[in-house]
Amino acid sequence: MLSQAPASMLKQTETTTDRGRAEQPAPLIAIASVIVSMALIAIGNGLMFAYIPVRLGADGFDPTWAGLIVTGLSAGGLAGCILTGPLVKRVGHARAFMVLSALIALSNAAIGAGPIPLLWIAARALYGFAICGLFIVAQSWLNDALPNAIRGRVMAVFYVAYIAGLGVGYATLAVIDIHSAAASLIGITFTALSILPVGMTRLAQPPAPQAASVALRQAWRISPVGVAGMLAVGGLSMIVSGFAPIHATAKGYSQADVALLLSAMPVGTLILQIPLGWLSDRTDRRYVLAGAAALATLASVLAILFDGGALMALVVIYLIWDGAAESIYALSSAHAADRARKDELLALSSSMLFAWSLAGFVVPGVVTALSIVFGTATFIYVGIVIATAFCLFVLWRVMAARPAPAVATGSFSPMSAQTPLPVELAFAPDDQPGQPSD
Repeated sequence: MLSQAPASMLKQTETTTDRGRAEQPAPLIAIASVIVSMALIAIGNGLMFAYIPVRLGADGFDPTWAGLIVTGLSAGGLAGCILTGPLVKRVGHARAFMVLSALIALSNAAIGAGPIPLLWIAARALYGFAICGLFIVAQSWLNDALPNAIRGRVMAVFYVAYIAGLGVGYATLAVIDIHSAAASLIGITFTALSILPVGMTRLAQPPAPQAASVALRQAWRISPVGVAGMLAVGGLSMIVSGFAPIHATAKGYSQADVALLLSAMPVGTLILQIPLGWLSDRTDRRYVLAGAAALATLASVLAILFDGGALMALVVIYLIWDGAAESIYALSSAHAADRARKDELLALSSSMLFAWSLAGFVVPGVVTALSIVFGTATFIYVGIVIATAFCLFVLWRVMAARPAPAVATGSFSPMSAQTPLPVELAFAPDDQPGQPSD
C-alpha cells in the first residue's frame, strides 16, 4: 500500500511530480482564474474605498475618523507584507488565497454593522492585511506559472484588470443607498465570487516558500532613486486615494460627484503610464521619473487652486494627479531592476514593497494628525511636499550619481500602487515538498 512505502520513495515521487508539472506550461484558463478572482475582489474593494468616507460624512462624523481608518488600513498592509510569507509556507498558495479572501469578506461584514468608527478602523486594518497578502500570493503564483515569453503581457493584463475593477467599484457608489447595508453586501458578494475561480483552478502551486527577505540598506545601495520612489509613491497613493473622498465629502460634493471623481482616477493611471513607460524605455528613466513627479506637483497645486470649484475641472486635475503619482510606482520598479543583478531581484522587490508599505502607513498617519489642525485639504499640501522633494532628489541623483546603464536589465510594465509589487516568495533549491527545510 502507498501508506507503507518508504518515506524516501514518497519524497522522490512528490519531487518528480512537481518537476514534471513545472515543465508543462500552465493552461491560459487556469492562469485567467487568478486574474478574474482579483478583478472581482477589486470591484468590492473600490466600492468600500468610496463608501466609507461618504457614509461617515453623511452621518456627521468628524473627518478625522475617516483619516484614522485610512491609517489603520495602511498598518494592516504593513503587517501583511511581513506575515504573508509564513502563511503561504504553512498552507500553500491556493488555501492562503481563500483564507485572505475570507478575511476581506469579514472586514466588509463588519462595515455592514453600521458606522462604528473603532470597529471600522479594525475592519479596514484587517482588509489592509488581507489585500496586501492577496497580491503577494497572486503575483508570486502567476510569476511561477508563466513562461518568460508571455510574463510581461499577462502581468500587464493582471494590473489593468484590477484597476478596471476598482473603477467599476468606485462608480457603483453612485447607484446605492449609503444608509443601507448595500455596499457591505455588494462587497461580500464580489469577494465570495472571487473565491470560486481560485477554488476550482487546476493551476499548479509553487513549492513551499520561505518568507521573502527585506534588506533596505542593500536596496538603497542598488537603487536610491528606486527606493525613494517607493517611499514617495507609498505616501502619495494612500493620501490621494484615501483622503480625496474624505475631502470631497467635507467640501459638500454629492455622493454621485465623489463616485465620478474616484472612478476617473484609475483612467489617469492607464492613460499616463503607457506613454511615460514607452519614453522611459528609450532614455534614462530618472528623467521620466522627475517629469512624473513634477507633473504630480503641478496637478496638486491646481487641486488647491480649483478646490471646491467645478466638478469636471477637479475630475481632470485628480485624473492627472493620480496618474502621475501611480506612474512613479511602475517607473521606480523598472529603474531599480535596471540596476540590480539577477540574484538581487528577490530581496530588492521585497525591500521595495516594504518601503512602499512603510510610507503608506506613516504618511496617512501624519496627514490625519495635521488635518485636525489644518483641515481636510492638508493631504494636498503634503502631496506637494512629497512630489517636489522626490523630483529634486531625482534631479540631484542625475547630476551627482552614476550614469544610467547602457542596456536596461529591467523593463517597464504598467503597474498601480494599489497593486503591490510582484514579490516572488523565495524558496531554496533543495526546499522541495516532502523534504525538510534547513
